Amino acid sequence: MRRTIRGRLLAWAAAGATLAAVAGTTAAPPAAAHDDDLGPAIEAIMHKPGYEHAQWGVLETDPATGQVFHSRFANQFFVPGSTAKLVTISGAWHALGPDHHFTTPLLATGTRSGSTLNGNLALVAQGDLTMGGRTRPDGTVDYTDIDHTSANDLPGATLTPENPLAGLDLIARQVHDAGITRVDGDVIVDPRLFTPPALDPQPTPLIINDNVIDLLTTPTAPGQSAQLTWRPQVAPYQVTSTVQTVAAGGATNIQVSASPDGTRITLSGTIAADAQPVLRISNVQDPNAFGRTALIEALARAGVTVAADPTGPNPDGKLPASYAGDPQVAAYVSPPYSQYAKLILKVSHNLGANLALCNMAVTRGSTDCTTGFAVEHDFLTDVAQVDPTQFQLADGRGGVFEDRATPIGLDQLLGYWLRTPDADAFRHALPILGVDGSLAISCTTDCPAKGKVFAKPGTIIGADDLNQRIAYNAENLAGYLETDDGCLHLFFVGVSGASATDINDVFRIFDDVNQVAALLQEQASAGHRAQDHRAQDHLAREH
Repeated sequence: MRRTIRGRLLAWAAAGATLAAVAGTTAAPPAAAHDDDLGPAIEAIMHKPGYEHAQWGVLETDPATGQVFHSRFANQFFVPGSTAKLVTISGAWHALGPDHHFTTPLLATGTRSGSTLNGNLALVAQGDLTMGGRTRPDGTVDYTDIDHTSANDLPGATLTPENPLAGLDLIARQVHDAGITRVDGDVIVDPRLFTPPALDPQPTPLIINDNVIDLLTTPTAPGQSAQLTWRPQVAPYQVTSTVQTVAAGGATNIQVSASPDGTRITLSGTIAADAQPVLRISNVQDPNAFGRTALIEALARAGVTVAADPTGPNPDGKLPASYAGDPQVAAYVSPPYSQYAKLILKVSHNLGANLALCNMAVTRGSTDCTTGFAVEHDFLTDVAQVDPTQFQLADGRGGVFEDRATPIGLDQLLGYWLRTPDADAFRHALPILGVDGSLAISCTTDCPAKGKVFAKPGTIIGADDLNQRIAYNAENLAGYLETDDGCLHLFFVGVSGASATDINDVFRIFDDVNQVAALLQEQASAGHRAQDHRAQDHLAREH
């Protein structure tokens, strides 16, 4: 259970914090424009059925001049959804640095006798998000537009081709290359980097394959059992499937269940013969035990024998107080953090965003992930010159009911990036409308704004049990509009309180918000063209 508000206040008081908000020397918010006419095309979208009780928010500004083109409820709190990741990842990008590499070492405790280690191997977890499981040969981090971590919630999720165990395999080969072929002891995961916080999904110091098992079902012939493949295959995890293939056009409905410890996974249901393969996931309940077994199995593949039982709980009680004098026999070095930030922003990677809080806390020497909020607050106030009271955040991903953000706050943060050397890298780390990431499915044809909107979506939906409908708490989009002549505008578009009847309505609302952004881009481009024409006419009159 998460800490109570009273508990948090006591903790803040103990740390010497005040309950008064301190904004510091932050940039002034953009001047509020009147509740202006957005044009008939945008107004028509905002008045579609389903938005009768909804509230729309809009802010569009010119970062070069501070001009406000559109502003509706710009200083009001909105439920941010995953637009909160803009704040989290901005803080982590600055605290860690875009070129930061996570180095996860494997240390040998004990003594060597030839090729035998009389002692233990300790894998010291460093909060690496992928441990090589997504790393391409060129060192970049791979992703698909709909990530496997969303497979149980969104249709169309797919897998990257990389081996989820690649980092552990590399470490195991290094152990063999170091001359160790037998370990007369144990393999232990050292998880003491930080205490996993009570967030969903929960970040852990060691993460293999995003702490999930991938389950891919492929149809066969009608009346036959569907084909099942799964990864990573690590003992003692076992997967069985009773999914049947039904006639083309039939129902595809696959459920996943697991034993309390997560090691016995069952798939059931049906898949149509003409359906694409369907991906589902099941959570790894004990990442440390899972990682330990996976490493022991990787060592075996590399020709290194371990005397200890490969399965069972992680024996962290055997960890030494320190590793003074213990040699490092292997290590996995991650891609730069800018690549992880791109993954998190492109696919709205919830685990990675929550992990970023812990990564920030570690930079302060803290094992308490809530210290990450202090790092984030200092970044907003002292570095980005953004008023931190424009936000309320209680996680990294934007998935809890306390989270709030104003369009002005997001505008200030996006404007900060344009004043940094990483401006282009950050902008291109965002989903691009009609091109990639979370925005790949919208604006794909006959859309002048395709490739010219760089923005982070944020979605929060729930169940309206009273009316048997979907309660749409928030659908937001915040980022940059690139005009046809290459200028950038900052923008926010969001709607709260919409209503949806089914998943198709959910996608419709998502598309509506994206369409408003696309229309804003077209209007901005037209405005720049008109301004250029006026300038040319003026020059012509002068000459």
